[in-house]
Amino acid sequence: MFNVPGQDPVTLTDAAIAQIAKLMARENAAGFRIGVKKGGCAGMEYTMEVAAEAGPMDIVVEKGPARVLIAPMAQMFMLGTEIDYETGLLESGFKFRNPNVVEACGCGESIKFADMDEAASKA
Repeated sequence: MFNVPGQDPVTLTDAAIAQIAKLMARENAAGFRIGVKKGGCAGMEYTMEVAAEAGPMDIVVEKGPARVLIAPMAQMFMLGTEIDYETGLLESGFKFRNPNVVEACGCGESIKFADMDEAASKA
């Protein structure tokens, strides 16, 4: 994979670590799986789900009590991403600061990657 030795492919803020740990404890989960799928007005969407166990091809990032599993399809798109959890007046949720995103829809739920067309043709 594209990992830099000794460096995690994603970083987690303290707020994200706390929220992921809270969700894992509530669901008695082994981790929180992050992926991408086709969809939305910009072409791709992030997926997040509680995971009972790590898959054999998942990249595992552990920070304190939080464990993030990066699904195989998402690995090339997630390199360098910071995952945060923001609480606001109208909404709260995970935010991805991803240097690989070249376009996002107005609501921020859908994204496009620079090499998305090339990657989709290889998948």
